[in-house]
Formats: sequence, structure tokens, C-alpha cells
Amino acid sequence: MISALIGILVIIVVGAICFWVIDRFAPDRRLANLLKLLVWGCAADAASERLTRAGAG
Repeated sequence: MISALIGILVIIVVGAICFWVIDRFAPDRRLANLLKLLVWGCAADAASERLTRAGAG
């Protein structure tokens, strides 16, 4: 269970770094919002996968 929490923490940190990079370098606000939505979806999917894997085993 602790490894799942560490994995989720890593996902959150990587997502935050991606958000910062998108804010810094995306030329268009609509593109930035779309990219942030994509990052959020991928992070949520990865976190839920970690949680379900930790719960199953």
C-alpha cells in the first residue's frame, strides 16, 4: 500500500511539472487548457490504476 501512495505522489509531482511547462510554453490559452485536460486525464487514469492494483494485490 505504501508503494501505491509513493507512486501516486510521483504521478502528482510529474503532473504539476507538466502543468508548469504548459503554462510557461503554450502559445495559445485554448491549447494550454486542452493540454492540461489531457494531463489531468492521464494522471487520474494512472492514479486509479495504481489504487486498483494496490487493492487487488
